[in-house]
Amino acid sequence: MTAEVFDLVKMFHDDPRRRVIFNTPRMHTWLHIYPKPGDIDDMHCHNRDQTWYLIEGECTIHFPEERAEVMKPGTVVVITGGTFYQLENTGTGPMVLMGNRSGPSDGSNVHINYETKQDVGRTADGGRPRLP
Repeated sequence: MTAEVFDLVKMFHDDPRRRVIFNTPRMHTWLHIYPKPGDIDDMHCHNRDQTWYLIEGECTIHFPEERAEVMKPGTVVVITGGTFYQLENTGTGPMVLMGNRSGPSDGSNVHINYETKQDVGRTADGGRPRLP
């Protein structure tokens, strides 16, 4: 694939699930969805640099020491590998993000929980499943 155009909003509305969009040895990209207001993951970090682009909804990204940033559609957050963060759907409907991370989705990405400082597992695309 040299170049391909994706309509991520249509992709989400046609089939609202997380899925890998692009994967090479240098980078991978995925559609990341928190379907319900209040959905939140654990405070964690990864060993690779990444970005989050908010497509739809509202995302509050929490950092240690109670710092937080509210993302609206069209905003991007850039996170250096090793930086702890937590994503939360603080909108009134689904929260849809596009995530990009350096390196392939080959399972070598780690997900370190903030409290335990341990790798808590991986999914097939190198991330960790969201907590209920």
